[in-house]
Amino acid sequence: MAQPAWEHDPQPLPLDSAPLPEYGSGSLADLLPTLAAGMGVPGMTAAIGELTPADRNCVFLIDGLGWEQLKAHPEDAPFMASLLAGSRGGTGRPLTAGYPATTATSLASVGTGLPPGAHGLPGYTVRNPDTGELMNQLRWQPWTAPGPWQPYPTVFQLAHEAGVHAAQVSSPTFQNTPLTKVALSGGTFHGRLTGEERMDFAARQLAAGDRSLVYTYYAEVDGAGHRFGVDSDTWRGQLMYVDRLVQRLAEQLPPRTALYVTADHGMIDVPFDEQHRIDFDEDWELRAGVALLGGEGRARHVYAVPGAENDVLTCWREVLGEQFWVASRDEAIEAGWFGPHIDERVYARIGDVVAAACDDVLIIASEREPKESAMVGNHGSMTPAEQLVPLLEVRS
Repeated sequence: MAQPAWEHDPQPLPLDSAPLPEYGSGSLADLLPTLAAGMGVPGMTAAIGELTPADRNCVFLIDGLGWEQLKAHPEDAPFMASLLAGSRGGTGRPLTAGYPATTATSLASVGTGLPPGAHGLPGYTVRNPDTGELMNQLRWQPWTAPGPWQPYPTVFQLAHEAGVHAAQVSSPTFQNTPLTKVALSGGTFHGRLTGEERMDFAARQLAAGDRSLVYTYYAEVDGAGHRFGVDSDTWRGQLMYVDRLVQRLAEQLPPRTALYVTADHGMIDVPFDEQHRIDFDEDWELRAGVALLGGEGRARHVYAVPGAENDVLTCWREVLGEQFWVASRDEAIEAGWFGPHIDERVYARIGDVVAAACDDVLIIASEREPKESAMVGNHGSMTPAEQLVPLLEVRS
């Protein structure tokens, strides 16, 4: 006999039910070290064992193109769909982004070859322990000295020092941003406006060295998903366009090259109603004892008023625990959400409470974050739709 609704006793999601990223064997942070190790760069480890070394390697990162979204639209991306079976060295498997599955975190993981707990960009917005302010790590606001915030060298820098021709080909807008400096610098940066120009120039950069490591990037799949959703005509149009870009680059690869097409995260559409969009700014229970709300709708960092940490954790678990994995900072770290270890400088950047969405829900903040709260497509958590990213491969 079914339990009456009024007798339902909500049980929080067990933390060990969250699907952890494959740190150390199949995450975005493992990609460049694996490629660099195959080119003989000192100190690099070939963590993704399925990949075969190549003298020239190109990573084309398509912002927002998750594995599940690509698999769901083979007719819109026939070239990439034809590569799915051979993904990740012929296994037909994806990579995992890392937690949270968001652009600033993932780009830092790609470029440094380190998980978030080490590189120190563990969210969209996080608290700066030195100032007590929220710091937006994508837009780098308020401005923070990049070097101390992320002190590790990038794989591009290490490859360049080892004699590998390293280059980034992206929008000129990104050339001098702090995020590029801490995540993707090293070798040379080449700004090109159109996708076609980037593909053509990336191919020339690959041919420019006997050993080459080239990175190129396209952003608008993500932008279309945020604005219109991942099943919109606009999003599908972007998918069609970027599929042609991948094929254009693949057809120009110089000899001894491996092209890897990947992404920083996937995406999920969230309905616009109170059941799916819980408004922090209008919920007195969730606001109680909270000094700062960080992260983003599906991957929240919650910073408590000193002394209120346990109360905030208890409340968030009671209110959200069936839809979110809700952990204390130490529980999230111990569970390995941010990687196998946490640097001391990163510890206090992580929320006193960390909430990762399991269902198709958001914690919006309509007054503090009006633009983010209005987005159709969202990402950040550990569900397959957000966490799994392609690793498509073309070799010449």
